Amino acid sequence: MVNLPVLVLNQNYEPLNVCRVRRAVVLLYYGKAEMMENGTGFIHSASHTFPVPSVIRLACMIKRPRPQRKLTRLEIFHRDQFACQYCGKQTHQLTLDHVIPRYRGGEHVWENVVSACIPCNRRKAGKTPNEAGMELIRQPALPRGDRYFYIPHNYLQTQNQWQKYLPQ
Repeated sequence: MVNLPVLVLNQNYEPLNVCRVRRAVVLLYYGKAEMMENGTGFIHSASHTFPVPSVIRLACMIKRPRPQRKLTRLEIFHRDQFACQYCGKQTHQLTLDHVIPRYRGGEHVWENVVSACIPCNRRKAGKTPNEAGMELIRQPALPRGDRYFYIPHNYLQTQNQWQKYLPQ
């Protein structure tokens, strides 16, 4: 029960983090947070009984710089919605492809990297899309959105009371 996930909101109700019930109860006990949504059950100590929170809001505003999105395989696949950018096939068997090959001066940046299925990546090889006779479905770009952090998909399915606090 102390390992259940708890959504942590900033003072302005912006999602900051996901922590465990144990940490959330400590924040509530010391008055550093308030409970917004009640979870299921109670935690008992020798002298107190604490409700298990599901969503808490911090009492003071936490200012932090907006983090830059990291260029990782998973972020590229999420941006491209797990679809090959040459044939449109949706699969989890994807590779990364540099639109302008690196040996020709193409950089490893958001605007030059796309997801591609294995057959399309082999067909394109070390050529540009024009030379290979292939067309991109969408031009690669920096992903939109201002999410601070990624909430695992299984939390979104099981924690229904989080939905009203998360940006769509």
